[in-house]
Amino acid sequence: MDNVLETLRADRALTVVRAETIPDAVDLCHALAEGGLRTVELTFTTPGVLDHLASAAAVPGVLLGAGTVMTGEQAKAAVDAGAKFLVTPGLRPAVAEAAAGAGVPVFLGAFTPTEVAQALDLGSAAVKIFPAGRLGPGYLKDLRGPYPGVGLLPSGGISAENASAFLDAGALAVCAGTSVVPPAAVVAGNWSEITARARAFAAALNPSGESDVPPGSMSSER
Repeated sequence: MDNVLETLRADRALTVVRAETIPDAVDLCHALAEGGLRTVELTFTTPGVLDHLASAAAVPGVLLGAGTVMTGEQAKAAVDAGAKFLVTPGLRPAVAEAAAGAGVPVFLGAFTPTEVAQALDLGSAAVKIFPAGRLGPGYLKDLRGPYPGVGLLPSGGISAENASAFLDAGALAVCAGTSVVPPAAVVAGNWSEITARARAFAAALNPSGESDVPPGSMSSER
């Protein structure tokens, strides 16, 4: 669990992949890691996601998790397939219970201050704030008031243009979605485009060009 949080804190980004199909999950993960984004979430909205998780779980330098996890059964299956963390779109007690039983971190989705508290009560290692883009970085800063020690992961509407503002507002990391992994590029297997987008996004997070952890390495053993 600590390894996941350390990697997120170092890279300051989690890439969320949503596509109708993924022609090669291993190549996709390599493309993202080459661009400097090492933490990758494959979602249950993609058909065959368990097969993709299993094929790419051991890609060197990549921390792979499952997203849009709705049930305890999905959570257990994702962990069995190799997921190192789980993400939900909202409060899902059964997923939190399965994650705790498997010893993997879960990032439960929330939006309001009450939901953030409920996510913490359920054992969320950090809380995904969705849809963050609707209210912007100012809302995240407001949440940091009553929750100064809670890791917040804003998701939805995050791009290279506004990601640093969310980090300045106190985000643990930001969730990079279609701005980095457009579904059409994923389906087409356009890995060079995805690497370029990942590199541009990572550069926007680290304008000085510095990183706490060198690209392609992990902060500790997986």
